Amino acid sequence: MTRDTQLIKSANKWPLPYPQTPQSAREYIQAHGLCVSDISRITGISRYTFVDLLSGKQKGRRGNAHKAAIVLGLKCQPQEAA
Repeated sequence: MTRDTQLIKSANKWPLPYPQTPQSAREYIQAHGLCVSDISRITGISRYTFVDLLSGKQKGRRGNAHKAAIVLGLKCQPQEAA
C-alpha cells in the first residue's frame, strides 16, 4: 500500500472522538500509525498548529487552531444554527 493510499484511508479517522486531552490525542495518533504531518496533509492545516496544540502552547480559540483542535478532539464540533 502506498503512502498516499494510506493517507486516504486514514482520513476516515477524523475528527478524533471528543473529548480528548493533548496526551490522549497524541496516543491515539501513534496507536493508529499516523504522525502529525499526515494529519496536516489530510486537513490542510499547518503541522506547527497541531504540534502547538498537542504541546499545550495553543488553546485552539480562533482560526486554524480552532479547526485543528476540533480535528484532534480537544474541542467539540460546534452545532450549526437551524
